[in-house]
Amino acid sequence: MTSSDKILGDQRRDLLVKTLKQATAPISGRKLGEMTNVSRQVIVGDVTLLKAMGEPIMATNRGYIYMHPQVEPKKIEKVIVCSHTAEQTEEELNILVDNGVTVKDVKIEHPIYGDLTASVMVSNRSEVQNFIQNIQQTNASLLLELTEGIHLHTIIADNEQEIENAETALRKAGFLVE
Repeated sequence: MTSSDKILGDQRRDLLVKTLKQATAPISGRKLGEMTNVSRQVIVGDVTLLKAMGEPIMATNRGYIYMHPQVEPKKIEKVIVCSHTAEQTEEELNILVDNGVTVKDVKIEHPIYGDLTASVMVSNRSEVQNFIQNIQQTNASLLLELTEGIHLHTIIADNEQEIENAETALRKAGFLVE
């Protein structure tokens, strides 16, 4: 690749925003790099700059997404507290998505770093399975491992009944902390 093949600076970042706005699924940094003829690391820097400029871009375990303003009916968000082992993570996530909720993120309170939040963004069993496979393939640690299993999830649902059903199922499994 020669430097004339690269899309440079502001033009590249404009193209990234346009591409992410039009995307219907996350796009990996590698794919964005291939599209603009730069390295994934350059894309990481570009996304950091775009976020600093106020662009609502979120990094997920499957790539970057542009957070469009909600035009769909208002969703309900609730933060719940859970506790379980790392081995029970897939079961917990499946309980939540089986009850119609999206698991937006996971949060812990770290004694040194304070609140730590990571995107999860799973809405169905297939996405849960991909999430778990990514954890296993990368040998990454789950945040709950830093807090003896205690963690919070922001969950999103279409209505209160879905949230109540999810909480009931988590309670029954012994995962909900009240």
